[in-house]
Amino acid sequence: MKVALAQINATVGDLEGNARRIVNAARRAYGQGVDLVIAPELALTGYPPEDLLLRPSFMSACADALRGMARELQSSQGLHVLVGHPHQFGERGDVRTKSTSQPLRFNAASVLAGGRIVGTYCKRELPNYQVFDERRYFASGRDAGLRPLVFEVGGTRVGVLICEDAWFDEPGAAAKTAGAQVLAVLNASPFHLDKAGEREARMAERARATGLPVLFSHLAGGQDEVVFDGASFGIDARGEIGVRGPSFDEALVTAEVEGGSVRGTVHPLPSLESQAWQALVVGVRDYLGKNGFPGAIIGLSGGIDSALVLAIAVDALGAEKVRCVMMPSPYTADISWIDARDMAKRLHVQYDEISISPMFDSFRAALAPQFAGLAEDTTEENIQARIRGTLLMALSNKTGRIVLTTGNKSEMATGYCTLYGDMAGGFAVIKDVAKTLVYRLCDWKNRQATRRTDGSIGPVIPERILTRAPSAELRLNQTDQDSLPPYEVLDAILALYMEDDRSVEDIVAAGYERAIVERVTRLIKTNEYKRRQAPVGIRITHRAFGRDWRYPITSKFRA
Repeated sequence: MKVALAQINATVGDLEGNARRIVNAARRAYGQGVDLVIAPELALTGYPPEDLLLRPSFMSACADALRGMARELQSSQGLHVLVGHPHQFGERGDVRTKSTSQPLRFNAASVLAGGRIVGTYCKRELPNYQVFDERRYFASGRDAGLRPLVFEVGGTRVGVLICEDAWFDEPGAAAKTAGAQVLAVLNASPFHLDKAGEREARMAERARATGLPVLFSHLAGGQDEVVFDGASFGIDARGEIGVRGPSFDEALVTAEVEGGSVRGTVHPLPSLESQAWQALVVGVRDYLGKNGFPGAIIGLSGGIDSALVLAIAVDALGAEKVRCVMMPSPYTADISWIDARDMAKRLHVQYDEISISPMFDSFRAALAPQFAGLAEDTTEENIQARIRGTLLMALSNKTGRIVLTTGNKSEMATGYCTLYGDMAGGFAVIKDVAKTLVYRLCDWKNRQATRRTDGSIGPVIPERILTRAPSAELRLNQTDQDSLPPYEVLDAILALYMEDDRSVEDIVAAGYERAIVERVTRLIKTNEYKRRQAPVGIRITHRAFGRDWRYPITSKFRA
């Protein structure tokens, strides 16, 4: 049996466009002699469709689109196409429903062959952790009494699983009992660092447990804050990789399956820094591209965070779609001007300078009667940040370009950011990138043989940006470490407390000073109100602020 894993970049709600991608991939595969095409989980709708699933008109449109795909593929005689989609039985519900007006929905996969839908499988294991919220929308195929689906392609019996099903024993075992000789697994598994290796390890366990090859078809591309990293693969019955597609790109990944073996091209998995970089680039490219933004605007400060966002944006969009604005204040160091200009020149992006000094003076003059007798403090610092945010948003309104914010995860965690200031914008590129990883990514990018937009080759981020002490430059001689612990310490505590749910006592026992641990964890909790008002941004860790982190703003629990 020759199989193709259709690693597509779906867009949520674009039923016509997603169906066209699947049909085109299937026709290409058919031309290469493929017998079975496996598209990803919910490929027809894009993932996650969220509350679109609650609209009857959306479910009806999905059913129509699926039937239309079957008709379009009718001429591909002998080809079987397995595609993920939401499904409900009956127009107004049947015995599987809670009521006649509320039919149960299922996360499903259907086999298209000969112009018809010849079989449908409903997902049995519904994840409800991290970014997953499937129990809000779907019923379990097992709980509804639905059987496993096994279908035959050229003498080989294929059992169907959907994503989470393959992480548990029962669904695979049930498919094998029903006669499966190969397991086809449809997936929409959001990326986080090193997730690809974790997936392959678990699917190897599934292959060895069942004694069956596993074919894993996965999405690629960005959807709001999540990214799908592709790297679809096939594992033989012994648990060894036999084929792997490229990471983060659309692809038609073909393999020969015979007995327990899987044979095809094995693309390498990228390094951790390369994974993060590609995820951030794809996230920016698809957020702007799928939402129709003509380009991006970035407040360039001469610091490392905005430098990283600029380099990512140029890789994602091209220099012609990126505009940078340097907005110096009385506290901006000369080297910040110099380094910002240097980097903009290296990347050949539009670069403008707008001094905020006159506006800052006007604000202080207007507020002087109200602030009489009060010393300057963070209020004046935040005014500068808010002036900059206003200017960037004005340029965004005038040009249609979206403002990319430059705050990192360490800052977002501790509240070292200004509401309506540096948090103002439409998309937070590095909100899930800790400061220590910011440095690693910049260093990694500079070590690549990068061809600049002017044709030269070399580092795109000036060296001094990497080596100078980070500073918000909102008062004289300010550095981040005036207000925060060293980033190596801060990020380690953040990872233990926020990402791994370790207690304060556990973190102290791991060797961190109690006073610092208690301060950092207190800052994380008390700044939840700021994060709720932040733009959405790209998730690259297994726990990001946003969908993964749902803490109350008003709370007296402090442990």
